[in-house]
This record gives sequence, C-alpha cells and structure tokens, in this order.
Amino acid sequence: MTHDLSALLGFVVDTDVFSYLFKGNPHAEKFRPILENNAPHAVVSFMTIAELDRWTLERDWGERRRRELEDYLSERFLIHDEMSRDLCRKWAEITDQCKRNGRKITCADAWIAATAVSLGLPLLTNNTKHFVSVDDLRLITPGEE
Repeated sequence: MTHDLSALLGFVVDTDVFSYLFKGNPHAEKFRPILENNAPHAVVSFMTIAELDRWTLERDWGERRRRELEDYLSERFLIHDEMSRDLCRKWAEITDQCKRNGRKITCADAWIAATAVSLGLPLLTNNTKHFVSVDDLRLITPGEE
C-alpha cells in the first residue's frame, strides 16, 4: 500500500463532490472551504476519472467541454491512477466487508473507498451513507474537518 503519500496529500474527493464543483452546483459551496484550506492536496481516484469519462460520453460532450474538464482536473486535483495488487485486494476486502456488515457497496464506490484507505486518507463526500459500512474509512463531510 502507498501510505507514504498521506503526509503530502489531504484527502480523496468523491465523484459527487467533484461533480458539484465542476458544474457550479450550489451544493459545492459547502465543500469549497475544505478544498481551499487543503489545496493542492485533493486527490481523485482513477474510478472518479472513469465515471467522468462515462459522463462525457452519455452527455455527448464536444471537444471543448471535454478539454475544460481535463483542465479543471489537472489544475485542481492530483489523480491517483496507480493500479496495484494491494489496491485490488483492498477493493475485495471492502466489498466483502460491506456485504458482511449488511450494506452492499457499489463497485465504483468500493474503488474510491479502496483508494482512500490504501493511501491512508479520508474521503470527502456528500454521500456518507454509501460508505458507512467501510470500517477503516474516515469520512469528511461539510462541517467536519
């Protein structure tokens, strides 16, 4: 696992929070102070990137809009795109653990949680209910830092 990065990084940003920020959604305002106080230490998982790529296809974005997304990502976030055997094992442990805890987790959410746990970082999310069954995951939500 890549725990040595935790001293340099602040937290992993869930796809929902990234979406609010990029779209200028009013929900983004409650996350801005957390991000501004910790920039440039916000990390996004490869899974968030995959979800965003799907998003651009489903919405038939043109080249200009896709480039805006890429620029926004590269200017404000660190992308954790390293796939490792340890990360795969952590994903499997989290999906199994959540099932045993009586609350299944989606494949995408499990990858995002696995990224955060593997890096030793908390997860900034608006969807805490998606992650409550992940034992070793620390969550950051508006109002807590």
